[in-house]
Amino acid sequence: MQTTLKPTIVFLSFLFISTLTSYTTLHAQEDKFVVVLDAGHGGHDSGNVGNGHSEKNIALKVTLEVGKELEKNPDIKVIYTRKTDVFIELHERANIANRADADLFVSIHCNAHSSQASGTETFVLGEKNTGRNFEVAKKENEVIFLEDNYEENYAGFDPSSPESTVAITIEQEVYVEQSIVLARKIEDNFINKAKRKSRGLKQASLLVIRNTYMPSVLVEVGFLTNNSEGNYLNTKAGQSKMASAIKTAILDYKKELDQNVGSHILNVDAETMVETEESPRIIEGVTFKVQIAASSRELEAKSYNFKGLSDISREKSGTIYKYYCGNTSDYNKVKQLQNEAKLAGYSGAFIVAYQGNKKIDVADALKTESN
Repeated sequence: MQTTLKPTIVFLSFLFISTLTSYTTLHAQEDKFVVVLDAGHGGHDSGNVGNGHSEKNIALKVTLEVGKELEKNPDIKVIYTRKTDVFIELHERANIANRADADLFVSIHCNAHSSQASGTETFVLGEKNTGRNFEVAKKENEVIFLEDNYEENYAGFDPSSPESTVAITIEQEVYVEQSIVLARKIEDNFINKAKRKSRGLKQASLLVIRNTYMPSVLVEVGFLTNNSEGNYLNTKAGQSKMASAIKTAILDYKKELDQNVGSHILNVDAETMVETEESPRIIEGVTFKVQIAASSRELEAKSYNFKGLSDISREKSGTIYKYYCGNTSDYNKVKQLQNEAKLAGYSGAFIVAYQGNKKIDVADALKTESN
């Protein structure tokens, strides 16, 4: 897809990248982890044809390779939105995933640009549409004009309107944190396993994942318009490398969720840590907690279930239960609790803030501090 290169808006903060999550309730009939793989474009929608390469064909080959490897795992069921060169409407791609009650939705694409830009990108749904991220969303979403009944299917949605793209983020909000975890794993694998350049994780309002009711990502495996990268992605070896990185990320994601633990234990020598006594920093009207885990399993909010951490609470969000430790208006105290959670093995522990019963950004909470 053709995009306009502007300064990259990087959506993810380190707090979100490490979010611990778990997949939705296992399916009663098959008891399998369901992954829907979506090869971008197809049929009369060719995608981009940078350097004469075909996005729709390369995306399909990578997708089929990911699926073939995942299908070797007996605990995983793979569903494809397309396995041949056919056109599938964007809303139907999401419907396929929803009808399957899928646990993951992964859409695979190739990028394009007027320069020699290169590198992979993985997108999650969101409203940070300034700069290049909006151009990516606009180009991907313009595919709807190839559909016969796009006005009916998308209720007047205008890909050129920032207001329209912001409006599509609501449905997937509960799954964004889980999507981020998978996206981070995919980009890490592109760097460490496939040895490719990564442009990072991004947030954009993409129609193909707007109505999917599960963690969803859109993966750009590289720029076909880049001479070297385009040639690489047009080879079987290159496609296999990229597919393997995505497959491994999905398996790691599933394993982490099965265990309900973080993928990385924080290696900190407690004896070398020097605790400094900080004066209380009370933020009136605000309650801070530390999120330590999220799971489809409903666990008792007891210390013994969470490695001895105290003051455990539980909150249900969609099909996911989120677990917290601590409950304080003292920001310095909650930072201490976060460190304790990390030392206990919850390396992804992060601080959340509430004003009454409403969750608010921690940065906004700190702005309310009296001078």
